Amino acid sequence: MQLKIALLPGDGIGPEVIDQAVKVVKAIGKKFGHSLSFETGLVGACAIDATGDPYPDTSHDICVGADAVLFGAIGDPKYDNDPKAKVRPEQGLLRMRQKLGLFANVRPTFTFPSLVHKSPLKLDRVDGVDFVFFRELTGGIYFGEPRGRNEQGTKAFDTNVYSKEEIVRLARMGFEAARGRRKLLTCVDKANVMATSRLWRETVQELALEYPDVKVEYEFVDAVAMRLIQWPKAYDVLITENLFGDILTDEASVISGSMGLMPSASLGSKVKLFEPIHGSYPQAAGKNIANPLATILSAAMMFDYAFGLKAESNAISDVVNQSLAEGMVTEDIAEGGKAYTTSEVGDWLAERLATN
Repeated sequence: MQLKIALLPGDGIGPEVIDQAVKVVKAIGKKFGHSLSFETGLVGACAIDATGDPYPDTSHDICVGADAVLFGAIGDPKYDNDPKAKVRPEQGLLRMRQKLGLFANVRPTFTFPSLVHKSPLKLDRVDGVDFVFFRELTGGIYFGEPRGRNEQGTKAFDTNVYSKEEIVRLARMGFEAARGRRKLLTCVDKANVMATSRLWRETVQELALEYPDVKVEYEFVDAVAMRLIQWPKAYDVLITENLFGDILTDEASVISGSMGLMPSASLGSKVKLFEPIHGSYPQAAGKNIANPLATILSAAMMFDYAFGLKAESNAISDVVNQSLAEGMVTEDIAEGGKAYTTSEVGDWLAERLATN
């Protein structure tokens, strides 16, 4: 199979972890007989530095011309610490999602048998956790108009807007996923106070009639925030709007024990994008200490969601579990034993795939 992959390494540790994912993807290609090609584009702070644009047209063209996109991370302290900056790396991320039609962010949360003790939660709460968020990604308060400040600069405003069509296309993905899992779907909203949330709840109630085999629960976002900590095993598939999903998925990401372990996918009408859930971690950039496993597991999701190659996806997941069980890990999850570098972990995974 011919696979054309766009690489957007981004900022901070992004290039380092993407390099390791590419090693693994190449090993999979060789193992399963796929022909691979890669093309790299700029996004984020590095793109601003080079072109003045956080998501230049050249990068967009590379993405549109690919079968899938592997994305690292964006962000730089010089922009984080300057709230008045007119051009920001995050603008590139939002524009990328919008221009590529990436309306659904898929963020799984699961635990690893060899690392379950690393979770900040008690063992009985997290052992066996396996749920997935479907977050709407191109609507809501991040894109709504009007937004800005008054002339005096003393008031600021953002507008939260959703259409029924935006809700249906995201919710339908959630229902279909639930059918293939435990047939439980939770709609997360704030329908007691927000008009957009009431539209979400009404729309999901209507759509649920098409999926009588799926049990649907409706919970307020604040209750879900508590229950994710109290009893995360209560959930299977959760659907929610952009802002709520942004916050809740970051909360859920620490359940596994490290933000460096969780992958994600952004799906839409034009191309599919895969990325780790962690940020650019600028303090570690260039030190060869960042955990590449979330990015490598994102590559596993790519083989499954973008190419329909389940065996290839499972091969990556299996070798990642082997690395964790055998202690081939970076310093963020090393315990007592040796901590390996980012590149050493990538090399080990690629070599193990070649010999397994």
